Amino acid sequence: MGEVLGSIWWLLVALGVLVTFHEFGHFWVARRLGVRVLRFSVGFGKPLWSRRSADGTEYVVAAIPLGGYVKMLDEREGEVAESELNQAFNRKSVWSRIAIVAAGPVFNLVFAVFAFWVMFMVGIPESRPLIGSASGLAAEAGIEAGDAIVAVEDSDTRTWSHAVLALVTRALDRDPTRVTVENASGERSDHVLALNRLGPDFSEEKTLEAIGIEPWRLEIPSVIGEVNDESPAFKAGLYKGDRIVEIAGEEVGGWSQIGRLVQTHGAEGQPLPLKVDRDGVILELEVLPRKERTGAFSSRLLLGITNAEISAEQRGELERAAIILRLGPVEGLGAAVKETWRLTGTTLGLLGRMLMGSASVKNLSGPISIAQFANSSASAGLSHFLFFLGAISLSLGILNLLPIPVLDGGHLLYYLIELVKGSPVSEQAQVAGQYFGLIALAGLMSLAVINDILRLVG
Repeated sequence: MGEVLGSIWWLLVALGVLVTFHEFGHFWVARRLGVRVLRFSVGFGKPLWSRRSADGTEYVVAAIPLGGYVKMLDEREGEVAESELNQAFNRKSVWSRIAIVAAGPVFNLVFAVFAFWVMFMVGIPESRPLIGSASGLAAEAGIEAGDAIVAVEDSDTRTWSHAVLALVTRALDRDPTRVTVENASGERSDHVLALNRLGPDFSEEKTLEAIGIEPWRLEIPSVIGEVNDESPAFKAGLYKGDRIVEIAGEEVGGWSQIGRLVQTHGAEGQPLPLKVDRDGVILELEVLPRKERTGAFSSRLLLGITNAEISAEQRGELERAAIILRLGPVEGLGAAVKETWRLTGTTLGLLGRMLMGSASVKNLSGPISIAQFANSSASAGLSHFLFFLGAISLSLGILNLLPIPVLDGGHLLYYLIELVKGSPVSEQAQVAGQYFGLIALAGLMSLAVINDILRLVG
């Protein structure tokens, strides 16, 4: 329950900040261009709080915190006194209207740069892109275990998130790709991944697996540190110090494999065969896994055990693999602009591929997934939440620029048509466009929510 409330809370915080900034863009530019703003609202529906300024603008916080709007003086929405006609939105030049409408997405872009800038100055706990094992295309290219990926083509990859994003983008295009790696001695070398050889059933969600790259991870021995009272493991007779060597006939090489094998072979209430090494004696046991909630929207089969403490040497290995990416104000601003540009290109590329059918529409996320990301990023720390805010702000800006009526991009399309033909788009065409836009937007939202539900049950 706590995670559900946390997800809802952080979703509302994120939406509140981003929607306010987006609408402030429209508001600020409209005021600068001489348009009278009647209402600035964060949220829809019944006002919970309102205040009217000396210039007549009403500021509102409404009950439904899933958006917002700026209402401007406009002859199409009511009578306008002759003395105020020069302040009406519809009386402004087409270029002024374009500037006002485009300001919302532009401010989303500016906010993304700001969020990333602060994030880089705060510092980001990350993992170096160290390779644990290489097979398939990676091994054929000459990449080896222990190498660190430092660049994909011309994109620097200081962290795993950068490396994965760069590789996914190239893999979707099926382009042979130059990867620069650094070995343990600090020597760098270039290798070409034959991504054009990826099969037709390639899934972007399993890019590293398809390429043959497995990230380095500390392999903790499969030795039990603690057995929870009344847990399935306790009832099965497992003890502290036991080393699990086999689950359902599959050999266990380390602690990280235990969870995967339990989910693969186990079923709630059904016996799961184990082999454990207890003081050099191999014992065959059966455990009945129990399904337990691990989050507000997820559950897993659990045995009720924890791993033994890692050694000082292993702790040192973890420290060497971890980095804090922290930059100064000037360098951080440059990195923020670069990060915004990179994510913009990736997002647009992914949208294009989804439209062309070369990328799955399963990549669309709805409010449930966004709420989960909001909560998990907030729990992970300030830098992670700032990245989430920046990425969502950027996505919101790009979404609003889609040429769909009811979105900012749809209005911009109308104004561009007006520039070309020399007169506004007819009222009938705008009404028809509104209906089309509502249907298209409802379809996109429905697809995103369906994806969310499938992720939950999957």
